[in-house]
Amino acid sequence: MKNQHSIAADGHADLHSEHGPNRGEHSGRSVNPTIKVTDLAWLEFEKPDLDRAETFARAFGFAVAAREPKTLYLRGSLPGTPAVIIRKGARSRFVGPTFKAADAADLHTLAWVNNRRVEPLDEPGEGHIVRLCDPSGITVGVYHGRHDLPALPEQPAQTLNFGSDRPRINATQRPPSEPAQVQRLGHVVMQTPHFVRDLNWYLDTLGLIVSDFQYVPGQRDRGPAMAFIRCDRGTVPSDHHTLALLLGPVAGYSHSAYQVTDLDAVAAGGEYLLQRGYQRAWGIGRHVLGSQIFDYWHDPDKLLVEHFTDGDLFDNTIEPGWAPLTGSGLSQWGPRVTQEFLGTKPSPRLVREVVAGLRGDNEINIPRLAAMLKGMSQ
Repeated sequence: MKNQHSIAADGHADLHSEHGPNRGEHSGRSVNPTIKVTDLAWLEFEKPDLDRAETFARAFGFAVAAREPKTLYLRGSLPGTPAVIIRKGARSRFVGPTFKAADAADLHTLAWVNNRRVEPLDEPGEGHIVRLCDPSGITVGVYHGRHDLPALPEQPAQTLNFGSDRPRINATQRPPSEPAQVQRLGHVVMQTPHFVRDLNWYLDTLGLIVSDFQYVPGQRDRGPAMAFIRCDRGTVPSDHHTLALLLGPVAGYSHSAYQVTDLDAVAAGGEYLLQRGYQRAWGIGRHVLGSQIFDYWHDPDKLLVEHFTDGDLFDNTIEPGWAPLTGSGLSQWGPRVTQEFLGTKPSPRLVREVVAGLRGDNEINIPRLAAMLKGMSQ
């Protein structure tokens, strides 16, 4: 009898996506990746006002791991590395993600294949890093070492009564008005006008694998326009997506997501942010692909960040699903998706980005953009 982990599961029979691939479509995996990263380590940003960034970060639910004159280190409650590093810069911008390598030998393999150096890293902690650039110019780090930030006390989950299972007796339910404590960094979403090129780079270089593809409605023959991508840790489950890539007019950051305890933490933490004047971009709802309960917010520099809880976990037996990229397909329940979340709210910046995308040698053209916008309205 075959080991159950040696057989690829049908992930499309009411599990996470309606359909599997057609013959000849992208497999969602590299045949021989350089290495296989195990997780996201942290994200790096630059911002002109670290005090303002720290105020929002604390309200959002981060703890401050360290603060230096020109650098802010933010963490979640779980042990490990900082989740976010923010350096002082002339403008607010995303620098790039850093992933975790399984062992030190992987760094040397990655450096040799890409003609890069293994560099020491000591801010804060001990370890080494290889710095790469993806095909769109985003800085991508791969790290191995020790960042032994200890666990912090957890925000307690609420005790819930379900039907005949009623453990809460003679006790009221009063979630406190406080930030939704961030537990850990979950994923980052980036857009690129060179979708297939960038996708293949992440699969070939970092050994990531696709959980779900989405395609522009009516244009499946042109290939996917979005991919939800997870770490390949064998039979050890991984988040449905650690990285997601989206076809868009310019390369850059879309949003990042941070796990919190439960639905009450998402909701009460959202009320805490609203009371302090911060702007919700979309939520509360539950995603279709990934299944997370979500709530999206703009930080003071209009960068998009997400609270999430209850996401899917897949091992490497689940093959990618295929689904159309539509507005209604983004959530199982919750409010209608907003222009703020989609990044389609008319603005001079959006016009400049679209014009730049249409002028470039990439996968963007007017029919494809028009079909994407139409799909988002469905």
